[in-house]
Amino acid sequence: MSDTDKDLLRTKINGETARFQWKELQRFFATGAVIAVSPELDLVEVAVCIANDDKDAVARWMDEGRLGKVSDEQASAWLDADMALWTVVVKPWILVQQEKAH
Repeated sequence: MSDTDKDLLRTKINGETARFQWKELQRFFATGAVIAVSPELDLVEVAVCIANDDKDAVARWMDEGRLGKVSDEQASAWLDADMALWTVVVKPWILVQQEKAH
């Protein structure tokens, strides 16, 4: 993929990010389609890597524990806190990320 194509994809994905309450995402969590992205990572960049099938980057983040399916414990904590999360869809996944602490 050329740099221009990557920039276009990054812009498209950035425009598709939105905040959703966790309770609105639970049905997708139940199907195993929700992936948590660590706040240290750039949500859009992770989405671009997944869309481009960058297996090395994805595997590294997973090995580091910075990317993976949402655990039952995390889902419960987000529900209890009525958490709003940044989200973006990269089919078949929904990537979610807590807002970075300021």
